[in-house]
Amino acid sequence: MSEEANVQFSEREALLFHSEGRPGKIEIVASKPLTTQRDLALAYSPGVAVPVQAIADDPATAYDYTAKGNLVAVISNGTAILGMGNLGALASKPVMEGKAVLFKRFADVDSIDIELKTEDVDRIIDAVELMEPSFGGINLEDIKAPECFIIEQTLRERMNIPVFHDDQHGTAIITAAGLINACLLTGRKMDEIKVVVNGAGAAAIACTELIKAMGVRQNNVLMCDRKGVITQDREGVNQWQSAHAVATDRRTLTEALVGADVFLGLSAAGALKPEMVKDMAPAPIIFAMANPEPEIRPELAKEVRPDAIVATGRSDYPNQVNNVLGFPFIFRGALDVRATGINEEMKIAAAHAIAELAREQVPEEVALAYGRVHSFGADYIIPAPFDPRLMEVVPAAVAKAAMDSGVATKPILDMAAYRHTLKGRLNPTTSVLTLAYEGARAHPKRVIFAEGEEEVVLRAAIAFRDGGYGTPVLVGRDDVPDRLRALGVSDPESFEVHNSRNSPLVPAMVDFLYSRLQRRGYLRRDAERMVNQDRNIFGSLLLQLGEGDAMITGITRPYAQNMREIRRVIDVAEGRTAFGVHIMVGRSHTVFIADTTVNERPTAEELADIAEQTAQVARRMGHEPRVAFLSYSTFGNPKGAFLDNIRDAVQVLDARQVGFEYEGEMAPDVALNPRQLANYPFARLSGPANILIMPGLQSAHISAKLLRELGGDSMIGPMLMGMEKPVQVAPMTSTASELVTLAVLAAGGIAR
Repeated sequence: MSEEANVQFSEREALLFHSEGRPGKIEIVASKPLTTQRDLALAYSPGVAVPVQAIADDPATAYDYTAKGNLVAVISNGTAILGMGNLGALASKPVMEGKAVLFKRFADVDSIDIELKTEDVDRIIDAVELMEPSFGGINLEDIKAPECFIIEQTLRERMNIPVFHDDQHGTAIITAAGLINACLLTGRKMDEIKVVVNGAGAAAIACTELIKAMGVRQNNVLMCDRKGVITQDREGVNQWQSAHAVATDRRTLTEALVGADVFLGLSAAGALKPEMVKDMAPAPIIFAMANPEPEIRPELAKEVRPDAIVATGRSDYPNQVNNVLGFPFIFRGALDVRATGINEEMKIAAAHAIAELAREQVPEEVALAYGRVHSFGADYIIPAPFDPRLMEVVPAAVAKAAMDSGVATKPILDMAAYRHTLKGRLNPTTSVLTLAYEGARAHPKRVIFAEGEEEVVLRAAIAFRDGGYGTPVLVGRDDVPDRLRALGVSDPESFEVHNSRNSPLVPAMVDFLYSRLQRRGYLRRDAERMVNQDRNIFGSLLLQLGEGDAMITGITRPYAQNMREIRRVIDVAEGRTAFGVHIMVGRSHTVFIADTTVNERPTAEELADIAEQTAQVARRMGHEPRVAFLSYSTFGNPKGAFLDNIRDAVQVLDARQVGFEYEGEMAPDVALNPRQLANYPFARLSGPANILIMPGLQSAHISAKLLRELGGDSMIGPMLMGMEKPVQVAPMTSTASELVTLAVLAAGGIAR
């Protein structure tokens, strides 16, 4: 039922997120070069006339020559926005943009939002039907019942592309997946279970229809609304509800639940009382999917029935019914076979695929993120929402069902190859970053924000705390609470603030710092001055004294100055080399660049260390490392005076017998372009490099900064590696979101 993560944030932070930079959450990016006059001539007139004629001759070629085959319209009229009600088409736009982002993030489906300013069913149907040439699929969203039933059914009859109302069918598919596994665990069969559905809206009816299609008997389902059980002799029910009316003498929810095996709640908070749960059958199955507050909290249900299996729409409980497990991947599979619709067979296939995935061994990165080893059982009947295997498993199942049921117009001949293609469509880094945030919530840490008087830092600290990632420890003066209050924090005194002017830790800090620096020519009063006046020194000492688990700084001073101050307090970890790594994250690729911040002229040993440690980071982020030691020279051509340390670094790795690919020296185009690499058949890289080890700080720093400013990819970092304590130095231009990401990566152990 849920697509949100129950993360807390202020209204101001939400508005800033949507307004900073380019307003909104989506933009159109050209997929072809448009640099020269020739490019423009091919893209538009006169070159465009050729595909126009081809499509006129054969309409199916529109999928070959346009974006239609990977384009979904997210359409709403705003009559049922996220449980907020009828707020109108325009108010629904942020939600529909968000849905478009989820399509792209999870399944590489391009999507555009369309808000229709009407509640007239016929006008909506006409408007959507007329857009069929533009799109490969239609996702209806946040349209109230019963209008949504009429709109979807009519469009499915009239249109030759998939039409899917996610509020109905997305919830139904995930619920069905969980029900399959809950029945398996409790030894039940679908055709024998007795189900009570509380709620008679769009999602409830869709859930009921799907589980009946999967074997649940008509007379074994009692549907209830606010007035009680929907019976055959009851008046005032609409045609969609009456389809599920039964002959029974039970009239209330309490009566309906006596002896019931399953409760499906799509209604209101608190609707299911503990005493009702008591009367259910042994090992009751409870889906309490009202949001944000379920029909019954899992702990209350288990208080009276410890044998219960409970699912909710919330991410802070096990078994989250989250639509994001379904709709992106269902459309992915439907689009890839050019399905003419999404039928019951495809929905059932998706439900079984999701259910089967929950029964498989959970990947290590998912288990680490959620703070426990997930294994199939009462608390794990539905896969984690960010399990990267969903992209491979669900679209393949949907595509096969579309082919088997005759609605696929472009069948897939090699399913194994198709699954491999699916796996490569998304960048694993995006999943790992999401999992890092989940891991931070599962294992919250104390992170020191050394520049706690800066607005961007305070906003990051607020987001860090409200997101449940841990406790921000602020370094600042007496006015920090006032600054927090100005940012909309109602309880600024609840934030932990350390002020060097009155901190009881200062004497211990001075002792610690003086003991480190006294043989470097520093007097005790120098140590006192640094502790009292330098936020980086003070923050680093808080970290050394155990007042925090990690530290972040960098907003107010250049990187090198920050590093000098931190190094007075925190050493490089024994046996490690300190260095910085920038991470370029593209749609389907990630490139790690090191060392971009610390070592001006690294030795061969240092280059080898940097390569090994960066390879470890790459693996923690889901990538198999391929390391290239970069140079202006490729295997000695042209000759140069500064190649020895690079060649020696390769030999150092040879001697260490590391378990990853590496090669050098080589120019960047050889490292990254397969056609160039093919000119060197002896090279040890099996594909383009994803780790670039730079020969020196000058080239590394220039390259990273240029790519950050000019490149199209997202850039994370620099991440500081190799220090004895988790500390990160952010760029001075960092946003609050970027600071939170670095804080999470530092606290979670990915940056170490």
